[in-house]
Amino acid sequence: MRKAPTILHLDMDAFYASAEQASKPSLRGKAVVVGGLGPRGVVATASYEARAFGVHSAMPMAQARRLAPNAAYLVPRFGFYKAISEQVMGLLRELSPLVEPLSLDEAFVDLEAGGAAWDEGSARLAGAKLRADIRAVTGLTGSVGLAASKMLAKIASEQAKPDGLVVIEPGTERALLGPMSVRILPGVGPATGDHLRRAGIHTVDEIAEAGEDELVRLLGKAHGHGLYAMALAYDERPVVAERETKSVSVEDTYDVDIHDRVRVSLEVQRLADRCVRRLRGAGLSGRTIVLKVRRYDFSTLTRSETLRGPTDDPAVVREAALRLLDGVDSTGGVRLLGVGVSGLADFTQEDLFAQAAGEGVDQSVEEVADDAPVQERETAAVERRWVAGHDVRHAEYGHGWVQGSGLGRVTVRFETPDSEPGRVRTFLVEDPALEPAEPLPLVEVSGSPSPPVTEDVPGAQASASSVPASLPKSRSGNGGGAATSRP
Repeated sequence: MRKAPTILHLDMDAFYASAEQASKPSLRGKAVVVGGLGPRGVVATASYEARAFGVHSAMPMAQARRLAPNAAYLVPRFGFYKAISEQVMGLLRELSPLVEPLSLDEAFVDLEAGGAAWDEGSARLAGAKLRADIRAVTGLTGSVGLAASKMLAKIASEQAKPDGLVVIEPGTERALLGPMSVRILPGVGPATGDHLRRAGIHTVDEIAEAGEDELVRLLGKAHGHGLYAMALAYDERPVVAERETKSVSVEDTYDVDIHDRVRVSLEVQRLADRCVRRLRGAGLSGRTIVLKVRRYDFSTLTRSETLRGPTDDPAVVREAALRLLDGVDSTGGVRLLGVGVSGLADFTQEDLFAQAAGEGVDQSVEEVADDAPVQERETAAVERRWVAGHDVRHAEYGHGWVQGSGLGRVTVRFETPDSEPGRVRTFLVEDPALEPAEPLPLVEVSGSPSPPVTEDVPGAQASASSVPASLPKSRSGNGGGAATSRP
């Protein structure tokens, strides 16, 4: 019996960049690149307008600037994105108890488990309603794929991009997969893809033709068996609502290699404090402290120490990380540092050393944008610094966002999500009338239910649309040129 296409995969469209465009009317329809703005920064997300110039995620920011010099380059606002993500995940959980988030902007949903769908028709209606609800609640668009398995649902959502819905009908899976690259299958990364290519295997059909025994010979028993099954469109992986957290960690990459040993020690302590805050936020503790150091020559060292019991005490984690650092040669410079805790538990064991050392510990290490890598945030300092793309408020002009700063001045564009493109003004960085602000919601909360779904989704595998629809209350942005921010 063929399974109904009741596994849904949602992928928000160019999430970070779309959220920035929705909150900044002057950037709608413009090329927007979100990521680290330092010399070693990378692109986190590029708007579809920026992608037209060849900019894509994980690209070095310097290369992106060469390809799209007139794009708006913004530092991520992770707290803002998380708030939107929570709204989206809330809508998914209304459909089913089985929601498996993969990231802030991506998740699987088992519609049948929640009674939201039981056949192709009901699944299609649920997917269309979800897209409409996301637009109504957040002002953003998402692409939806529906199929009988997680693998196929993800492929379908990729075909649906941007702002579409694709259903893979039962019985069509093999024909759909056959001509696709082997890289479309889960678990086939660059290394496995190159290995298969050297064996003359480029498409999913060629995997099936090679046979299971050949794949086992090439890739090993577990990987070979699994890959052959997926090439035949078999994917029995369930949607898992809760994933067990195996470790909690934080790391920073530095724009300039750190040579000063004292500075390295201070950075390790700061990272340890950040790690503990995440640990406590998740209600966890851990036994094993891990230090990661990437040196000037790109060699990466990992050191760990296992305590006698789980802890969430910042003094214990900090001092363990420093002991691990003592055994690492940082001569020549350090380009990345990380601190993690594994061996997790949901309880703590009293640690006498922590009781002795933890009293009066100075935990005043300040930081900005706790979740962002160092090239994606401004380090707290005595002088006021303004981060490109982040929100501000002026006593006279109201809400705006930072277009750029330098030479003791900061340029701000004053506009809100539901305003016309705003005016640009420049201030001294010490101007007392200017202060950081919280992001404004993209959609005004009215308390009214979302509008009924009226879109027609024709065809078994048709996309609901081929181009992104305009955002609610969007403006053309013709009131000014594309904004450009420099670090």
